[in-house]
Amino acid sequence: MTEEIAIEFANVTKRYGSAVAVDAITLSIAKGELVTFLGPSGCGKTTSLRLIAGLELPTSGVVQIAGRDVSQRAASERNVGMVFQSYALFPHMNVLENVSYGPMIRGVAKAKARAHAYEILEQIGLKGLDMRLPSELSGGQQQRVAVARAIVQQPDVLLFDEPLSNVDAKLRRKVRGEIRELQKRFGLTAVYVTHDQEEALAVSDRIVVMQAGRIAQIGTPRDLYERPASSFVADFIGDANLISGQVTAGRFRAADLDVPLAGPDGAAQISLRPERIILSAGEGAPSGRVRSCTYLGSHWEYEIETGFAELLASRPMSEAPIAPGTAVTLTIPETAPIRVTDI
Repeated sequence: MTEEIAIEFANVTKRYGSAVAVDAITLSIAKGELVTFLGPSGCGKTTSLRLIAGLELPTSGVVQIAGRDVSQRAASERNVGMVFQSYALFPHMNVLENVSYGPMIRGVAKAKARAHAYEILEQIGLKGLDMRLPSELSGGQQQRVAVARAIVQQPDVLLFDEPLSNVDAKLRRKVRGEIRELQKRFGLTAVYVTHDQEEALAVSDRIVVMQAGRIAQIGTPRDLYERPASSFVADFIGDANLISGQVTAGRFRAADLDVPLAGPDGAAQISLRPERIILSAGEGAPSGRVRSCTYLGSHWEYEIETGFAELLASRPMSEAPIAPGTAVTLTIPETAPIRVTDI
């Protein structure tokens, strides 16, 4: 069975004068998929979202939605819903009025628009709140109203622009879970923009990591975390220790670090995740010394001085802390080192 493509970028570039915001990107997003654009400020992720929405038009290349070329079509000519970081709810309208407003201005009869809005509000967990004003709702409830207002118009694509930036940290985990559950329940094709790595890992089917207007890597959350294609991706997705050394006959060496590593001989850089480094007190090889030990509730975090790099390592709370100044032996599982760069 052929996978139905909902969004397609073909060699899309967006320039502002001499500045290139999006640089010749090609990408397909399947129907019913949630794809996140992730990257640092200025990487092109928000511009990519705006190109889908029709808020920006490409300088060159083709943008297709549901098989139609929309490259030069205005936002009003695209069947796209958008959830803004500010929610953009009408403060003088109650929940029902906010949700039914879109269909009504498109010519749907008031009674029919409100009946559909009631149905969506019930499905989205807002039954009984239809007469409340946005100011009478929690941040999470306002977010759901914004999603309901977008869903009621039955868009081909639903876009999320930093949707949790105005939600406090304690509520963020709950709301991102609700967004993911709603996306799956309604079978929505969704594109999500965030700079928060944990948020991207939690909600996405696939993540598009952007770097300087280009796609650095596309993959599932697990692919990107466990098999980053470059030092940039390894360092941006979670915590990573980047170590430079030499590969000879399938072994990577840097000072007293000696681990198996596939690939060609020569200078290389590897990534080691902090949780993959096993620490034990006492001298050994490779060796290090604890510079700091920090209590983070769910685990201990260590800064380790070694002859080849300053490492970040972690241990579960079930293990006793190792005091600063203690000599330690580092055990590196064979599958832990990931080759990220040939230097």
